[in-house]
Amino acid sequence: MISQKGIIRLSVILGIIFWSLFTIVDLMALFSELNGIAFGFPPFVSNALLTLFIISLILFYRFNIGQAESVNFVDLLWRVFVSGLIATVVTLCIEFFFTIFASSKVGSNTLIINFLYHVNIGLVIAFLISTFIVWKRLILYQKSKSLLATWQLYEYALLGTLIFDLFSHDYQDPAFLSVYGILVLIGLYLSFNLKWIAYLNFKQKWRSILFVLLVVIYIWYFFKTLMFFSEKVQLVRDLLDSVFILALITFIVIYCVIALLVILFNLPTTSVFEKKLEEAVNFQRLSQSIPAGESEEKVYEILLDSSVSAVYSEAAWLQISDPSKNVEVTLTHNLDKGLIPVITKAVNNSRFKKILNSDFDRNPKSLKISANLKDVNFRSILQFPVTVKGEKIGVLALLKEVNDGFNKEMIDIIDTFVNQASISVENFRLLNDAIVNERYKEELKIANRVQNKLLPERLEPCEAYDIHAYSKAADEVGGDYYDVYPLDEERTALIIGDVSGKGTSAAFHMAQMKGVFQSLVQLDLDPKEFLVHANNALSRCLESTSFITVSFFVIDSKSKKVNFARAGHCPSLYYNAETGKTEYFKNRGLGLGILRNFDFHKYVQVNEFTYQAKDVLVLYTDGITEACNNKKEQFGYERLQSALTKYADQSPSTIQQEIIKDLYEFCGKESLNDDYTLLIVKFN
Repeated sequence: MISQKGIIRLSVILGIIFWSLFTIVDLMALFSELNGIAFGFPPFVSNALLTLFIISLILFYRFNIGQAESVNFVDLLWRVFVSGLIATVVTLCIEFFFTIFASSKVGSNTLIINFLYHVNIGLVIAFLISTFIVWKRLILYQKSKSLLATWQLYEYALLGTLIFDLFSHDYQDPAFLSVYGILVLIGLYLSFNLKWIAYLNFKQKWRSILFVLLVVIYIWYFFKTLMFFSEKVQLVRDLLDSVFILALITFIVIYCVIALLVILFNLPTTSVFEKKLEEAVNFQRLSQSIPAGESEEKVYEILLDSSVSAVYSEAAWLQISDPSKNVEVTLTHNLDKGLIPVITKAVNNSRFKKILNSDFDRNPKSLKISANLKDVNFRSILQFPVTVKGEKIGVLALLKEVNDGFNKEMIDIIDTFVNQASISVENFRLLNDAIVNERYKEELKIANRVQNKLLPERLEPCEAYDIHAYSKAADEVGGDYYDVYPLDEERTALIIGDVSGKGTSAAFHMAQMKGVFQSLVQLDLDPKEFLVHANNALSRCLESTSFITVSFFVIDSKSKKVNFARAGHCPSLYYNAETGKTEYFKNRGLGLGILRNFDFHKYVQVNEFTYQAKDVLVLYTDGITEACNNKKEQFGYERLQSALTKYADQSPSTIQQEIIKDLYEFCGKESLNDDYTLLIVKFN
């Protein structure tokens, strides 16, 4: 498979070869005629070489221009201009040659004149075909099925004339005129496809006019040159006797004339379309400023620039003041900020002020003003409020040096810009809030993972008892805490706590509690000393409004005794398997961090009890007992006590599941108002 570059190179080589052979054959035929020598080749051979030369040029320009990636219309016309310029320069050089040697034998030699004529033929055909290929791209810029079919018919018919031209014909031949007439009509129909002109701006249209006009001048000059040769001396061939060449010239000229007329008629409206396009682009900039990552202030800059450009304003300002978002912005265009209060005062004193929106009486903040001014350098003002979520956050003011400088179309486009800017700012703020919330959620997830690491992953059972824990936070993180620590082979320390408050602050204090517990429990303190030291430690780091309630137990499996103390925590629930009754241990005590002096020990009461097999100890936080149903009734101590009595013969995990099940059935929901924590110990 030959590449595109390969085809271009091959077509150039073949074109040079075919033109050379075509020129040699014609000159040999002319030499034979002038000297009365019989020439062995029929005219068909020369016509065939010319046809092959034309086909080579068609291939070259088809792949060099027809399939070029550029779709810039002016660039395409520039290529036509350059090829015509090269042909014109060479033709002028030939004319200059004849001017210098006009009186010499060289200038009047028939063979030399015909050779230069063939050079001119090659250049003119190359120009015509390159222009034809460019015209094809312009016509088929927005192609339809019918247009494509018509063009293919025209192109095939035009190529078919190359076969017709293999046989010599005079331009007065009826068959010649018929074929030519059909091609002219189809070319005329195709010449009205000029949709590409609508996409040119003002400068591009003027450049296009120049290039198209030059194409017409080139063709006129080439036609004049061909006529010059035919009048000067006997020619072996007349290029104008070719249907292909004549149809090509006619089509190019017709398209040039129609294109010139259409471009000229479009010139007066070009500035309007360009303005509308600029407004659309500015509107798109406003609508896409947030997804593009612009800041809120960048939106205001785009709004001011777009508005000034849309209404040809000589000066403008944009003031934004939104204390709720800590935004203070003042942007100006060709205006000293010190003049803003002066102009604002002039607006308030203006007698020609017009209220543009009918809802002013209901909402004065939405006032939109168009007014003529006095006593200032500017004569008219257009003022719009900038609102976000119905609240006015600023003012956009546009100024002109003439009275009544703003018409209805200008007011409408500024209204659109301001509304879109307001939406963009609102979206920007919502996006920021969403990002903050997402970051907060992510931080809470991290805090939740950290908190889960603070609680024991699993509680190891021992011969003296089975233990099971359950904890669920109301938010992503909570303030409930429990832990177990073996003091020696016979004794185990057990703690449950509840930090005041909820959320991240409670979780932070819970982490502090864990650190204190892990430090003090290794000192093997009795429950009272443990709580006193814990209060001293936490009083130094807790906020003044925070405290922690704790119950601390030391289980001695050898003596089957439990020593415990309570620091303001919920009374522990105990089930006696021998009597089948449950009771609460209500020993007194203050929460850690409430009393921050050396008198705390006075409020610590240590209790002791002896356990038997199948007895159950339930430690919990107040989220269990204070959980409410839709009637605002609390689950309470009695329901918890009743539940333990009902399920005490089960395993600790089953007891926990049944208590939580009763709790959810009572509340009628599983959404939590507080943290739930249960620690169940069943003695063996």
